[in-house]
Amino acid sequence: MTATLILTPNPEKIQDSSEQIQPEKVTSLEEFLVKPADRMEWVDGNLVEKTGMTFKHGLAQSKLSTSWRNYKNSSGQGGEVITEVLCRTAKQGRRPDVAYITPELLPPGNFTAFSQSFPLIAEIASPEDSGEELFAKAQEYLESGCLEVWLLFPEARLVFVNAGKNWLLFNADEVVNTQRVLAGFSVAVNELLA
Repeated sequence: MTATLILTPNPEKIQDSSEQIQPEKVTSLEEFLVKPADRMEWVDGNLVEKTGMTFKHGLAQSKLSTSWRNYKNSSGQGGEVITEVLCRTAKQGRRPDVAYITPELLPPGNFTAFSQSFPLIAEIASPEDSGEELFAKAQEYLESGCLEVWLLFPEARLVFVNAGKNWLLFNADEVVNTQRVLAGFSVAVNELLA
């Protein structure tokens, strides 16, 4: 004998489709900057989730932010080191992996998005990132007020630095240092990306 189960919807639990909550649509960069979604960037009119972070990515992000923070504290340069905080570039809303903001540019109080690129930014490559995209993002930062960009490649153990002129390459056995911002900072690439 086979039993048949018939499900009948409960009319009290059915909502009129016109009453359902619709996801909030972001139509402009300005709207996004006022009310940004977590882990999202606004790129070419679309919300793009930051994904693909691996253990090596997270470790490099943590080591670099700790190193910059410790150095800015010990050197007395002030400012703040932050991770994943939204900033506005000339055309996008980006969340750099690590950023340093000088005391002169640090806005008072709390803010959801910085009005320009941070003076010093680092992006860390994840396996999903293409090198071309990362270099394009770095150029975007530099064209939007950033003075120095670091690109870290944990798998290859390489660091590229651009302070507005050309790219400098630091290999695993070398020491990478800041060029224009957070003066005097240096760290061994092996220590940063081990």
